Amino acid sequence: MKLTKQQKIESSKVLAEKLKVAPHLFFTEFQGMKFVELDELRMQLKPLKCRHAVVKSSLIKYALKNAGIDGVDAKMLKGPVGLIVSDNDDPVSPAKVLAQLGKKFPQLKVRAGFISQKWMTPADCQKLATLPSKQELMGKVVGLVYTLVSQSVGIVQAPTRDAVLVVKALENKLKESGAAAA
Repeated sequence: MKLTKQQKIESSKVLAEKLKVAPHLFFTEFQGMKFVELDELRMQLKPLKCRHAVVKSSLIKYALKNAGIDGVDAKMLKGPVGLIVSDNDDPVSPAKVLAQLGKKFPQLKVRAGFISQKWMTPADCQKLATLPSKQELMGKVVGLVYTLVSQSVGIVQAPTRDAVLVVKALENKLKESGAAAA
């Protein structure tokens, strides 16, 4: 069933509102993928608070314009477009999913990314996929802080521990010298 012009305008406005609030967008090429493969992509994106939808390029073009997003490459909007809208503030996780599934399904290709209000090429998106995720970085920071704190505690306790050992050694020496004198 074809959409009327008014329905297309409304769809474009609804999509524009979603694009305005989304921190990260990925545009993909998916032609030749089976429904089951696209479903696998959607299932892997769902826990990351990302949605994948197939959208007509003309709708995306008008939605981007209505959302105030400039600098769209005309080549990116040729043919059907897979649009991944992220509600999460971590752009690395969806990029990793796309890279992983891109190896499994060669038909899945990233056309572009719009990350934190900046356009990224497919090569940039591939580099993004090699970075650690936000959770991994937070884990490393927590581990580093824990190490620094535990080392600081050890350093602070060292003079007290050393003083106790010196007193114990003196006590043992006095006992030995006292036993030798008697």
